Amino acid sequence: MAVPFKMDLTGKVAAVTGGGGVLGSYFAKALAECGAKVAVMDLMQEAADKVAAEINAAGGTAIGVAANVLDKEALEAAREIVIKELGTVDILVNNAGGNNPKGTTDDEFYNAEAVKNNPDMKTFFDLDPKGVSFVFDLNFLGTLLPSQVFAQDMIGKKGANIINISSMNAYTPLTKIPAYSGAKAAISNFTQWCATYFAKAGIRVNAIAPGFLVTKQNEKLLFNEDGTPSARAGKILNSTPMERFGEPEELVGGLLYLASEEAASFVTGVVIPIDGGFSSYSGV
Repeated sequence: MAVPFKMDLTGKVAAVTGGGGVLGSYFAKALAECGAKVAVMDLMQEAADKVAAEINAAGGTAIGVAANVLDKEALEAAREIVIKELGTVDILVNNAGGNNPKGTTDDEFYNAEAVKNNPDMKTFFDLDPKGVSFVFDLNFLGTLLPSQVFAQDMIGKKGANIINISSMNAYTPLTKIPAYSGAKAAISNFTQWCATYFAKAGIRVNAIAPGFLVTKQNEKLLFNEDGTPSARAGKILNSTPMERFGEPEELVGGLLYLASEEAASFVTGVVIPIDGGFSSYSGV
């Protein structure tokens, strides 16, 4: 793939969780394009292998590794595979995450009359604790556990760093998705905590906070069947000064900057918004 600029990551080993997905595959391919050997980690072996094969076909070096980011034993097993095949990890991208309908409300604002007229409406009071827990676990524990496992080999290594994936929801929560918003806020906070904790061990820890991108998971929420923006998409675009959705490749520059010791050796504990101005706009 084409990258906006090249950082020399030759000799580095990178691991990307959720690497079989849309964003994860972009991150893995960008790191490989800059010379890193990449472990594409995903819950689904087939998805990980597909991305790894694409990287290898393009002249890079990658392996697909099945790993559940909520299972520490599975992550330890994945670590052993990565060490055997590529070496110890220098760069960890904690990309795995997501939402769940059981942690989402149907309404943006509570309206007693609307609830009375529509008893099937899922409000705040109907949120499933297990669904909320799943979202927190997937995003927060799914970042903490890989960091525990792979940071063991980063101690004292020059250029070692961890990059987490936060969200615009971490700055200001979006309506309907309290669990996801809270979980991503936890990611931003955890990024700062880890940056401090590992500062004297030589590991930088940062994050990027993507704005609104169109993916297979959300395109039906953002666009009507005729291709016009939905009401929710209209609100997003009206709150984004650049008045458009982002593209996955527009996250790559921020990722590569943070991954490079040459460019960002004194940068740790930051969360970089890549959002078309969404986080800076008050609406007025």
